[in-house]
Amino acid sequence: MKAIAKAHTNIALIKYWGKRNEALILPTNNSLSLTLDGFYTSTRVVFKEDLQKDTFLLNGTRIEGEQYNRVTQFLDLVRNLAQKNIYAEVESINAVPTAAGFASSASGFAALAAASSKAIGLELSDSELSRLTRQGSGSACRSIFGGFAEWQQGEKADGSDSYAVPIAPQNHWDLRVAAVVLSAKMKKVSSRAGMKRTVETSPFFKGWIESIPSEIDAIKQGILDRDFEKVGEIAEANCLKMHATTLGANPPFTYWLDSTMSVMQSVQALRASGIPAYFTIDAGPNVKVLYLPEHEEEVQQTLRSIPGVDDVKLSCAGQGITYLGDDEFV
Repeated sequence: MKAIAKAHTNIALIKYWGKRNEALILPTNNSLSLTLDGFYTSTRVVFKEDLQKDTFLLNGTRIEGEQYNRVTQFLDLVRNLAQKNIYAEVESINAVPTAAGFASSASGFAALAAASSKAIGLELSDSELSRLTRQGSGSACRSIFGGFAEWQQGEKADGSDSYAVPIAPQNHWDLRVAAVVLSAKMKKVSSRAGMKRTVETSPFFKGWIESIPSEIDAIKQGILDRDFEKVGEIAEANCLKMHATTLGANPPFTYWLDSTMSVMQSVQALRASGIPAYFTIDAGPNVKVLYLPEHEEEVQQTLRSIPGVDDVKLSCAGQGITYLGDDEFV
């Protein structure tokens, strides 16, 4: 009873920021993302009859505490679905900075969901796997698919209609993303805590929710048309509105650093100079810059020259879930 799965992280162009049900991780709005080839998690799950509890290794280190609890609680969902009472050895190799705004939980839980469900003998469709994955980490449900995917918020109280659907495949459009690493430290306010505080206390949250449907429709058309300016403008505006809601929370908070602002201003300066580029930022200080392949050298040079930038990692559109052999688990 063993399986190994690899999942890539995704960058939300229309953000998920707010839950209507905390326990089931049901969102208050649809979101849309691009899966990236540059960041991934590979996870091996082995169910064994002689284990007394689950074990979890991350990059060779035995994990306990909150991270372990999230993994074993997710495995409980898988066990319940399979109607089997058996514990697992879980080992993950994570090529994503953890809890720094690079969506490490997206690739992490997508890989865990795929590997654990296959190992225990479940045969799930992509929609069923996405729905299961959502219950570990909301954004992870989009990483089941390559290319562009939309997480549909759904309407049902049980969450049965809340899962991701593919919008355009990996090879649809050669859109590039430069991930600008400013800090790999764990953020002080987790995504879950920040989201909850924003929903409960920010007066800006209602306006944020009302703006989403028209943006979703417009950006999907932009993706299908390969209209870079349209997609970039919508993604950048959506990002700024999301982060504005955190400034209205009580107490207010922000994920940005001084260097975050410097990167944003440099991207705007690139545009002013005639090089199309747009930024987006998840719940963390690090910035993702959208650009087209013909401008890769100029964009990369500009970003690397900014004070406070530790690294720049370049990505293309990534693939969805893949299953690996033992010799590929590295």
